[in-house]
Amino acid sequence: MGNPDFKLAASLLATALTVYAYIPYFRDIFRNKTKPHLYTWVVWVITEGTAATAIWHSGGNYAAFSFAADTVLVAAVGLLSLKYGTKNITRGDTAVFAAALLAVIIWWLLESPLLAVLMVAIIDGLGYAPTIRKSFADPWSETLSFWFMMAAINVLAIISIADYNLVTIAYPAVILVANISVWSVCFFRRKPAAVQGEFGA
Repeated sequence: MGNPDFKLAASLLATALTVYAYIPYFRDIFRNKTKPHLYTWVVWVITEGTAATAIWHSGGNYAAFSFAADTVLVAAVGLLSLKYGTKNITRGDTAVFAAALLAVIIWWLLESPLLAVLMVAIIDGLGYAPTIRKSFADPWSETLSFWFMMAAINVLAIISIADYNLVTIAYPAVILVANISVWSVCFFRRKPAAVQGEFGA
């Protein structure tokens, strides 16, 4: 549905912005300014790769491009978090991580595209929990501009969907809300004077 050329353009822009968004994030990781949460990023490697595949096979087409690119970059952050990530891991974080892995195993056994995306959306939501908790306690441990741009990318991904249905829309919609949530927690937990007039530092 819609103009395929416009949707392709939206997808390519989303993919390009995905790569661009990670530049300051990687920079801040190496500067020890941003401290990614290991459990969050490892969960996302599994879920986003699964979602990209399910969206492609369910008519999402171009929308899968940015998610596929993001999967590779997420994996890189996951690896870096082993050295540069936060050491503030609680029992609750471990429980969320275990629940996410269990849900993935359950989906693999059932083989349903719709169930796959719904499960992945729930798992990804769980994956955000450790980062949101960590960001609430230490709002300066994340790069604001990254989360703002990822939310914008999610909007472009939704625009680029070729066939709107529950399978293709559920995951990007949930991730859009989650990215806005992380950005909001960091933004509003910082001192207003330090963030006034900026979307990210």
